[in-house]
Amino acid sequence: MPKFLILGKNGQVGWELQRSLALKGEVLGLGREDEGGDLYRPEEVASKIIAYHPDIVFNAAAYTAVDKAESEQDKAFAVNSTAVREIAQACQQIGAILVHYSTDYVFDGSGNSPRDEKAPTKPLNVYGQSKLAGEDEILRYCPQSFIFRASWVYGVHGKNFIKTILRLAQTKETLKVVSDQIGAPTSAEFIADISAELALRALNEKNKLFGICNLVPNGTTSWCDFAKWIVSQTQSLGIDQALKPQNIHPIPSTEYPTPAVRPLNSRLDNNKLRSQFNEGCIHDWSVYAKRILIEVIGH
Repeated sequence: MPKFLILGKNGQVGWELQRSLALKGEVLGLGREDEGGDLYRPEEVASKIIAYHPDIVFNAAAYTAVDKAESEQDKAFAVNSTAVREIAQACQQIGAILVHYSTDYVFDGSGNSPRDEKAPTKPLNVYGQSKLAGEDEILRYCPQSFIFRASWVYGVHGKNFIKTILRLAQTKETLKVVSDQIGAPTSAEFIADISAELALRALNEKNKLFGICNLVPNGTTSWCDFAKWIVSQTQSLGIDQALKPQNIHPIPSTEYPTPAVRPLNSRLDNNKLRSQFNEGCIHDWSVYAKRILIEVIGH
């Protein structure tokens, strides 16, 4: 029976990974509060990996406070780069497969075309810079690894855009949402299930997709249209709310300034991912979002 180590068990993806892997092997999930789970103590994390000797390490831990990273550069790089180097070296030492999660923020968001895995990187903010540095450490020290780039992550567990819009819909009659940032909302459940499947295939020598892979569903939308979709779907489920889709108004990013600059174009080409599955296995983002929306409302 294979052994799996999950770092960041309390995050959106880490939480779903525990569910996804529960019946596939022995699972050890670590959060920051656990011994060997605090990425601010990278040597302890590496020692835990070596001692536990898993077949696959899933690094779902990260510094993700995008705006705060602008003033906490040292913390962002400590978790997203320095600790990742230690993890990569430990995995290489014991021959474990490393599964790591990155972001569309490694790109500058220019143009309107989807970026594939070989597209030039140019992060606009400290968070993106720290995540790109982490990618480089993995590629340098652990070639037996997956680096999955995702965008606009949400899920049943933790804070995210769907939950924010649902909360605001109960009290706000109008809402302004950024409309010039385009990407693919990606559920943590989708990320966990797909990445676990590909990692297990590699472990069983069935298929190896090592390296960088864009892990997003089909289709794209804007934050504004995503918000309208959430409210419309909630209405169709019979949930009473103050906010109506027609009262969600688009605004440019310049009207919603943030400490960290966000890329306008977060489109990621998922052809490499889709080539690993039968036709029709990867669906439009809305298919996954509706499932999560129903579960969140049920809670």
